[in-house]
Amino acid sequence: MPIYEFECEQCGCRFEELVSAEAPAPPCPDCGSERVRRLLSTVSPPRRQPRGAGVRSDESRRGEREAAHQERLAADRRKRGRGEQP
Repeated sequence: MPIYEFECEQCGCRFEELVSAEAPAPPCPDCGSERVRRLLSTVSPPRRQPRGAGVRSDESRRGEREAAHQERLAADRRKRGRGEQP
């Protein structure tokens, strides 16, 4: 059974419900009105995010860049603490 999106014509509440295509529209969960209409929902495409080794390597590179950045900041703080010019 698909999930359909509905809108109440009385109170304007939007809700989703798991119903068969032939079933009548369910009542509004907020006000209980039977005057609801099925909305046309857009279909979302499958996620196009890369998976697997590529994602892990991107994450590890990002972590390495962040660690190097933190090390540079710490080194700059140590130099400033000793009165050295960076």
